[in-house]
Amino acid sequence: MTRSVPLRRPLVALLLSCTVLVSATACGDSGDSGSATGTGVSASASVAGPSASTEKQRLAKTRFVANAGLAAGATYQWIVKPYRAGTFKKGAEGRTFALVKAGLAGGFAYNRLKAATENAKGDPLLSKAVAPLTAGIESLKGMATKLRNGQAGAGDIGAFESVIDSIKSAGKSAGAEVQDKVPSTSQLTG
Repeated sequence: MTRSVPLRRPLVALLLSCTVLVSATACGDSGDSGSATGTGVSASASVAGPSASTEKQRLAKTRFVANAGLAAGATYQWIVKPYRAGTFKKGAEGRTFALVKAGLAGGFAYNRLKAATENAKGDPLLSKAVAPLTAGIESLKGMATKLRNGQAGAGDIGAFESVIDSIKSAGKSAGAEVQDKVPSTSQLTG
């Protein structure tokens, strides 16, 4: 039995060495081995150049849809729905919590709408459709504070709904249909 223990150590050492060797070989080195010229730019990177703008456009629509969907979901779930239910009225049960959440949702929605307009710039058709809406989005800038303080009225809630509906219709006209996606509470705060 004492003889089997010394054999285990070299076997384990051999297996570990092989594992390190295989992983180092699989990673390769970052030298000029795959470069087309001596500049360190690989042939695959130079070929990817022309399709990069196509990829950027495709991702622009995808990102626009994601950001606008999150803004729409947050607006409906934590601003429009509680307002219609009367949760923002003085004396309503859960009013303070609803107002805090609405304030967070308002800031989150504004942030996501700004990101969506930036994403839209990557697609020519989408950027033309969204460009007229930037003034409406900017008008929502201070809305989070009004919501949080309980000062938002029917006109303010309507402004949020109007901007979200305009973004949705602009996206649909450009082939990027926006669906409401309710963000988690941690997304609102983080």
